[in-house]
Amino acid sequence: MAPVPDSLVRFTVSAKEAGARLDVILAARAGLSRSAAQRLIEEGRVTVAGRPARKRDGLRDGDEVAYELPPGRPSALDAEDVPYGIVYEDDWLMVVDKPPGVVVHPAPGNEHGTLAQGLVGHGARGGHERRPGIVHRLDKDTSGLLIVAKREDAYRLLVAAMERREIKRTYLALLSGDLPQDQGTIDAPIGRHVRDRKRMSLHAHAARSAVTHFRVLGRAAGYTLARVRLETGRTHQIRVHFAALGYPVAGDVQYGRGARPDGLGRQFLHAARLAFAHPEDGRQLEFSSPLPPDLSAFLEAHGLPSQPTL
Repeated sequence: MAPVPDSLVRFTVSAKEAGARLDVILAARAGLSRSAAQRLIEEGRVTVAGRPARKRDGLRDGDEVAYELPPGRPSALDAEDVPYGIVYEDDWLMVVDKPPGVVVHPAPGNEHGTLAQGLVGHGARGGHERRPGIVHRLDKDTSGLLIVAKREDAYRLLVAAMERREIKRTYLALLSGDLPQDQGTIDAPIGRHVRDRKRMSLHAHAARSAVTHFRVLGRAAGYTLARVRLETGRTHQIRVHFAALGYPVAGDVQYGRGARPDGLGRQFLHAARLAFAHPEDGRQLEFSSPLPPDLSAFLEAHGLPSQPTL
């Protein structure tokens, strides 16, 4: 078994992690799938307390784990021609602009034509091999900005930053009705609906913390245009939170008020801005995406600015 080189990542086992299997803790710490963590161990890329590791090794409080990340493993997906824009790219990551109608990664019922398959030929790496490089997600009908890693270590660091709530994500949302507050925070846990597993709900057995901040940018024709910032990133968070207030996202047939309004072919939700520290050197990056033509035209038709200022 080859020794682990000096160009590696280290962490110290906590008291809470003591007694757990190495492959489980390595997967969690490195942002890897369980199978990927096991491969690192089997390839001799991991040591525990300076000794070559085995995947079933139990860990002790204070053990130092060292591991080497490979330069990038191939994706399990085949590349496909899927539309998206690239806003920024370097050796570590990409910021992409996802159009509406594109699913982010394969799932039952959407095995092909996803953003993950479109990114395969562009060097996306890290995390699960069925969604390489995908740091966070957008719903199929939500457009806008996403961060995609191009290295395993970049993926791990970006996921950790997301968990620490250090990646700032700002959306534009058009809400049905005249929301009375000009600004506010919705702090209400979200989980899977107890009966409908395709829906999320505030009334769930295993709800997790969910925090949404908003500021109203304008009101007209029975709609409220809001700037929305996510502090957490639960599935359907913005849609569920505003529906619970009684002001669902316009065009959202799953959580909203029946059929979509004329001229709006999807939910009015756009990931308009991203701000985060680069995982290599900590420099601050910020990117924005203008409203797509369909959403911009709907605003203009209803007496609101077609490209609102964030």
